[in-house]
Amino acid sequence: MLLNDLLGNIHIKNKIGDLNLDITNIHSDSRKIKEGGLFFAINGFSKDGIQYIPSAIENGAKAVIVESNVNVNEIYTTYTIPVISVENTRKALAQVACAFYDNPSKKLKLIGVTGTKGKTTSTFMIKSILEAHGLNVGLIGSIAVYINQEKIEDTDRTTPESIEIQKHLATMVTKNVDVAIIEVSSQAIKLDRVTGCDFDIALFTNFSEDHISAKEHPNMEDYFNCKLELIKMAKCGVINNDDPTVCKIKELLPNKEIKTFAIDNPADFKVNPNTVTITDSYIDFSILFNGKEEQIKASIPGRFSIYNASGAIAVASYFGVTPDEIRSALKDLRVLGRSELVPNKLGLTIMIDYAHTPSSLESILTAVKSYAKGRIICAWGVGGDRDAAKRPIMGEISGRLADFTVLMSDQVRTEDPLKILKDIEVGIIPTGKPYKIIVDRTEGIRYAISIAKPGDIIVIPGLGHDLYIERNGVKYPYNEREVISKLIDEMIASGEKNIPNNI
Repeated sequence: MLLNDLLGNIHIKNKIGDLNLDITNIHSDSRKIKEGGLFFAINGFSKDGIQYIPSAIENGAKAVIVESNVNVNEIYTTYTIPVISVENTRKALAQVACAFYDNPSKKLKLIGVTGTKGKTTSTFMIKSILEAHGLNVGLIGSIAVYINQEKIEDTDRTTPESIEIQKHLATMVTKNVDVAIIEVSSQAIKLDRVTGCDFDIALFTNFSEDHISAKEHPNMEDYFNCKLELIKMAKCGVINNDDPTVCKIKELLPNKEIKTFAIDNPADFKVNPNTVTITDSYIDFSILFNGKEEQIKASIPGRFSIYNASGAIAVASYFGVTPDEIRSALKDLRVLGRSELVPNKLGLTIMIDYAHTPSSLESILTAVKSYAKGRIICAWGVGGDRDAAKRPIMGEISGRLADFTVLMSDQVRTEDPLKILKDIEVGIIPTGKPYKIIVDRTEGIRYAISIAKPGDIIVIPGLGHDLYIERNGVKYPYNEREVISKLIDEMIASGEKNIPNNI
């Protein structure tokens, strides 16, 4: 495609060189540029994009787009390729990516899901319901990219870069996908990853403190406003009317078509609180759907799962789904690392979850406490190189809600793992609850299993769907499900644990 055509909708600040070039690929990663490529020199948090221009040219870049403060003449003189400057290279990348892939989001129905918690589970619930309705469904999220039941590619962040989003959507169009669903983080909106996407429906699950740091959002207002942009981008919205912040969106956007869901407050999709049953393996509730209460059962426990299911049902209602399709879709649905129950030879209740913030940890432990018959053993840690202020707060939550806490390493990245756990310990000590620090994650899980008795629930928050442990820039393979299975096999073989007669 000609460079001039790709730049048709871009506000250009300055340019130099022949723009009548055929562009065969685009990227902001110089390592992924190929012959005939257009390179976007985007400034990251720590590095200047223009320093990668030589690498991009070596790999085949024929033109480069830079920020408006860059001297295009100097770049042109140095490298003798066309140079275009724009006000915002990230936004330009998204716009060019849409043009390069022929605006795929306009060729299917597109659903965006945002919120502090529940994005992943909600997207899988929507996907399952729409598939039960007979639609071909694509999903782009924090676990992987899917087309129906086929996994296309693993992902390492909630929302990919704009070029990846458009590439996946284009693939979905060629595969006759009817509806695509995207998990949309606040960072994705702030960094223009979803700019140019033509959203039909946007779901806002809930809102609480998270991602407040120098590299993310300066304050809660900025965090909320970023998420609000998704609702503004979509033709219609679906919001949680029980959330004290999210419920205000109807007033903020009075001209937007918005449907609501709730348990406690009035809503278009209202759960009858008198019908709610929550156990350690499922939820059961009735919800107002097309003017009639419908009984729904889902295999992901916790009150928050009722909210996720309700939001998913509200979104799916736009596609004419039936109550029986909803029931069929949710009854046996499992989502990797989201209140995920791990089958095991000891018959213990072991739950893996992605909870890694104060609000999400409190949510999962409060949910478990509501149906636990024995003790709650919470084995966890937090990631390094992230907001350290939340560590004692989360320690207090675990101490207050769990009966026993095992502190162990999470994604330590470049920090001292023991220091991280000591930061958490500060919050646990005042609760007076018992705890133990075991730096090695595997040994921490082993200890939690060793002290568990029938009726106890082991909650392992943190990694969730992550299949690796990151230390000093290296990601080591680590599947908690396999770790648990191996540990239990070892305990049985050694005689430390016995298989119950009722298993």
